[in-house]
Amino acid sequence: MATHLSVNVNAIAQLRNRRNLPWPSVVGLARIAMQAGAHGITVHPRPDERHIRRTDVFDLSDMLRREFPKAEFNIEGYPSEDFLLLCERARPDQVTLVPDDPAQATSDHGWDVAKDSALLTRVCGRLKSCNFRVSLFLDADPALVRGAKAVGADRIELYTGPYGGIFDQREAQAERDKLRLTAQAATAIGLGVNAGHDLTLDNLPPLISAIPAIAEVSIGHALTADALIHGMTETVKLYRRACGDKG
Repeated sequence: MATHLSVNVNAIAQLRNRRNLPWPSVVGLARIAMQAGAHGITVHPRPDERHIRRTDVFDLSDMLRREFPKAEFNIEGYPSEDFLLLCERARPDQVTLVPDDPAQATSDHGWDVAKDSALLTRVCGRLKSCNFRVSLFLDADPALVRGAKAVGADRIELYTGPYGGIFDQREAQAERDKLRLTAQAATAIGLGVNAGHDLTLDNLPPLISAIPAIAEVSIGHALTADALIHGMTETVKLYRRACGDKG
């Protein structure tokens, strides 16, 4: 089974927010991505709304539920009370918890599940009581996955930033091996595996080949950049093929 592609639309929202104008349309481009065969849409709203706004979250949810009822809506973020209330109102299919400081430009590390176990146990329980799938953003370290299981997560999302930032093939292989071992440890105890961060058309196929158990990849920055060249429809098709989707 091919790995599912979730299109992260944060970069589209960030471009829109450079002007007090309604374009590019976050909902409109998300719709094009879905029409091109994406499995779902990901957003990562932050408190300062520097890209995705709260209104975007509800607009996207409404569009997906109305036009693409089988699509998956994934909301990422740090589990502040405001974030949790947003999820409870927007009703995503999956909530991906990340340990971001509000001042961070982007996610750059996974959870310390031992240190944050009390917080994560409470939050996972609250989210799962709403029937949301819960995924934890984790570094490539097999020792972390039992902690993720213990706090109640359903999946982990492999933080692939270190892998995506390497262009030497030997070093890239070493990072892939770490990710593969982490994924194997997760699946061995019943956790699903997602992946995301700095994935591209070049580095995605070898990752999927090494870890066919990856259920979903969330890709935004590179996909949006490629859409400037190829257009959103063709870009989504290219990334679907990179995920092993021959449809």
